[in-house]
Order: sequence, then structure tokens, then C-alpha cells
Amino acid sequence: MKYLLHLFLLVTIASCAQDKQPLLGDTEFQKNMNADFKDATKSPLKDKDRKNFKGLDFFKFDSTFVITTKLIRTPDSKWFKMKTTTDRVSLERVYGILSFIFKGKEYKLNVYQGKDLIQDEEYADYLFLPFSDITNGDTTYGGGRYIDLRIPNDDKLIIDFNSAYNPYCAYNEKYSCPIVPRENYLDIKVEAGVKAFAKH
Repeated sequence: MKYLLHLFLLVTIASCAQDKQPLLGDTEFQKNMNADFKDATKSPLKDKDRKNFKGLDFFKFDSTFVITTKLIRTPDSKWFKMKTTTDRVSLERVYGILSFIFKGKEYKLNVYQGKDLIQDEEYADYLFLPFSDITNGDTTYGGGRYIDLRIPNDDKLIIDFNSAYNPYCAYNEKYSCPIVPRENYLDIKVEAGVKAFAKH
């Protein structure tokens, strides 16, 4: 009897393990994003899209898109109203300029700080990097993508374009998303991070 009970437990555990699908993704970032998108309490997906959701489409991880940049702080920059995809505006300031060399050419991107977020202790050191590039409207979302960063202790900041993600309005128009400023356009193909989402 003890043996049969043990066998039953093993079969039950095995069947439960089969029911639970492993999280898709090659990196922790990809797995975490897929987990959030499956979770109804966190997912920006519409119910009909989440129902058949298997995982987001990502570019393969590419270490050439992990770039060390020089952060040139702009402490006297003024707060401005960053436009969004709705009537809402987001109060932001240019925290600094990120300067870097990619394939022999120099590029610069503004990195932003949100007025509301710095009031929150958890996000007091948060920086927002929206950018657009040549892939937009083709393999990636037409409105550009975002990267989350944290204020470094020195003047070096690593941008990992493999962690570039879409604004929530790429999945659901009910969201209000900051529009990528024109000055943050990169004249290159950033084939890293999340790809365009195919809605059902």
C-alpha cells in the first residue's frame, strides 16, 4: 500500500510538471517579460491576445549591443512636457546625454528623468531611455522602444539594447505611452531586444 501511494504521488507530480509549461526565453530578461505578459494582473495584453499567448518574439541575444557609454550629466536642464500617445503629458527632464561609439561611429542619446517617479523611493534613481531606429515599422514596433536604466555612481553607463522593450500601447491602445523624441533616433538597425507584436 505504501508503495502504491508513493507511485501515485510520483505520477501526480509528473503530470503536474507536464501541465506547467516552461517559460520561453533565452535570457532572464526574456523569461521575466514572458512571465509578466502571461500574468493577467501584470499583462498589457488584451484578453483575446493573452488567451493564446506563448511568448514574445525577441532577437537573439547579441553582445555587440551591450554598450558602455559616457554619461554627460545636464544638471541645469528644465522640466518639459513629453508628449504621449494620448492627451496626457509626462513631466520629464534630460538627465544627461549618453555618448558612445558603435561600429566606428559616434552616437548620442538623451536619457530622461521623470518628475513623478523621483518622488518614489524605489524609482528615485530611475532613468528612461526611449529610442527609435531603422528597424521600426519593419521588424520592431513603429513607435520605437524603451530601455530602463539606473543612475550610476560615475560617468559610465551600460546600455543593453537586448533589454529594449515595446511601449504598452504596442499591445493595447488603452495605454498612454511617451512618444520617442526625434533627437533619440539612431540611424542604425538595432536588431536586439523585443520585436514587433503580431496582434490576433
